Amino acid sequence: MAAAWGPGVLQSCVVAPAGRHSASLIFLHGSGDSGQGLRKWIKEVLNQDLTFQHIKIIYPTAPPRFKISQDCPEHLESIDEMSPLLTALIDQECRQGISKSRILVGGFSMGGCMAMHLAYRIHQDIAGVFALSSFLNKTSAVYMALQRNDGAVLPELFQCHGTADQLVLHSWGEETNLMLKHLGVCTQFHSFSNVYHELCKRELEKLKSWVLTKLPGEMEK
Repeated sequence: MAAAWGPGVLQSCVVAPAGRHSASLIFLHGSGDSGQGLRKWIKEVLNQDLTFQHIKIIYPTAPPRFKISQDCPEHLESIDEMSPLLTALIDQECRQGISKSRILVGGFSMGGCMAMHLAYRIHQDIAGVFALSSFLNKTSAVYMALQRNDGAVLPELFQCHGTADQLVLHSWGEETNLMLKHLGVCTQFHSFSNVYHELCKRELEKLKSWVLTKLPGEMEK
């Protein structure tokens, strides 16, 4: 299915599970890409689609993103316009019988940033969030939201970052991880030597293993 952006709706590329659908994963692309483009990129890196026996993967297409800088203010207007559209995707999965505790949200680069906003500001009851080559600004609204957290259990964060990334610096990802950990998030941070602002096979394999720990199949529960 070709991905596109339209008023009030997100078009998505979907990879169906091989077996019975019992969990869902929403994977957000980076700036300048599309849902279809991200699926194609992952397929090129792995030499096959990222697939699961029981997990549906949804690759939505988002509108254009904004400047990438740790010190640049967040463009909350864009983020908050996107949030209801992604919430509608989550609600759609729930209407199909998938509980929020069986839904993961994550993304690459700006997609990972969007996923952290969605998980920690709005949907703190999802199964987890992943961010690949991503970061949050120093004064992020995510940090402010978590400072108001009343002690509720927060979704676990899985982060990966290439040490040679020159667009989103590795140190920015590390700082984001440390700040979220300080604010009560259970986090993982995995560094990949000599990896630039890109996806790599080792990273995606590690992500797949983590996904299965958060969304086990019926036999693994």
